[in-house]
Amino acid sequence: MQLQQPVLPGNAAKLTAVGELKKVAADAGLTLPALATGFVRSHPAITSVIIGPRTHDQLTSLLDVAGTVLSGDVLDRIDEIVPPGTDLNHDVTHYDPPALTDKTLRRR
Repeated sequence: MQLQQPVLPGNAAKLTAVGELKKVAADAGLTLPALATGFVRSHPAITSVIIGPRTHDQLTSLLDVAGTVLSGDVLDRIDEIVPPGTDLNHDVTHYDPPALTDKTLRRR
């Protein structure tokens, strides 16, 4: 029997968001890593995506989705789940990056 640890409120919000993002990825015919890669690539200031595979299979799957481009509809659904400028758990970071405080620095 495996004991479950209590979920902190900030982490609960993150887990809920991940669950919703999994649905967006599935509806778009993508894996969650492909959705994440496509989302990062969609920002005009991003020139590369840093990946962190632990295994060869993870590396292969991430390289396979490196060119993922998301439609405006998918990006809008992501923004509905976690609106631009939202920090799901500010207690962890204690930092407000300029892109969150200055809307002119956002993707759109």
